[in-house]
Amino acid sequence: MTATGTDIVELDRIAVYEALRVVELAQKEDWERDTPCAGWNLRRLVAHMAAQHHGFAAAARGAGGDRAYWREPEDMSAPARTHRAAATAVLAAFADPGAAEREFVLPELGTSFPGRTAIGFHFIDYVVHAWDVAAALGTELDLSDDVLDIALVVARLVPTEPAVRGPEFAFAPPLDVPPDAGPLDEALRLLGRTPEEWPTKSR
Repeated sequence: MTATGTDIVELDRIAVYEALRVVELAQKEDWERDTPCAGWNLRRLVAHMAAQHHGFAAAARGAGGDRAYWREPEDMSAPARTHRAAATAVLAAFADPGAAEREFVLPELGTSFPGRTAIGFHFIDYVVHAWDVAAALGTELDLSDDVLDIALVVARLVPTEPAVRGPEFAFAPPLDVPPDAGPLDEALRLLGRTPEEWPTKSR
């Protein structure tokens, strides 16, 4: 990620705000909708998103090894509000001076990563999860081509080992990519999504 010369913290902020936007489009009747995450309805997906925000915020503070920070919230009666609080926490943690230079312990990946790399993983999580939510709601994802181009760069770096892909993880095993795929479609397929099965539009 550092090779791109891109401000990964700013890119992550853009992705998180887009995820916030689409989550807050959901109405009361939408929370039980299916999502591209197999077996997860929208409420469960947003619980996972909130947990990841809190976990990454802890990792930015040097506490990522404590799995308590990565647990899904018990109270998901107000999913959008719970998600916004978690997103606010992670954005504040990443904005702390020096956060991108620290080591982040990420238990789900079984090791630690330089801060910029870890924030890059969070960034691609929220590009994809914003799409997941948009797909579940049948609405349009609004991210610029520049952001999506970097998302594809990061998607190519996400580990593919079976130990970190599949049920109960954010990403399924990678799928084949058609030669005419755009950057978002390629990134989604590399991360186990099947965009053609969901009637949402993307830029």
